[in-house]
Amino acid sequence: MVFDIGGVLLDWDPRHLYRKLISDPAEMEWFLANVCTPQWHEKHDRGLSTAESCAALAAEWPQYAGLILAWSERGEEMVAGPLPDGVKLLRQVTGSGLPCYGLTNMEAETYPKRLARFDFLRCLTGTVVSGFEGIAKPDRAIYELLLHRFDLDAATTLFIDDCAVNVSAAADAGMQAMVYSGPGPVLSRLGWPAS
Repeated sequence: MVFDIGGVLLDWDPRHLYRKLISDPAEMEWFLANVCTPQWHEKHDRGLSTAESCAALAAEWPQYAGLILAWSERGEEMVAGPLPDGVKLLRQVTGSGLPCYGLTNMEAETYPKRLARFDFLRCLTGTVVSGFEGIAKPDRAIYELLLHRFDLDAATTLFIDDCAVNVSAAADAGMQAMVYSGPGPVLSRLGWPAS
């Protein structure tokens, strides 16, 4: 079984940090839609140095330099903590003896910090981290890399992710795949009773 990390095991959202820095919710949403955008951040997941990227963006938007630099300097504050249901599911599946792996879009510099901070990530037999590979979900190549690296049979490997686009891409790569909405449907798919 293969777990996405953000949205399944960890509650990651830039808003957890930026609510502390921008008091007006509308202004915060504008900043995240127009300055530190999802499209800008996606390059970090593909291996671009966050610190260098933030420095370059701060030069473009000097009036927001402090807020932009906070993205790299205070990035761990974007993680509110573990998602208890997802962690419980991971422990239940690994406890059954079924090997579990991770496939995450995450910056190369932040993954080691999270691995040290959250012990349950060490329950995973192996993890493919996009920032180390220079490719990210939903690129087909990252699913093929996962399958090849850990010698997994796509047809008997179940992938769960909170993003439908990533799930569709995994299915296109021949994997069993489902959108994660909680442990119940996953346990049902495995043929196990809901706990």
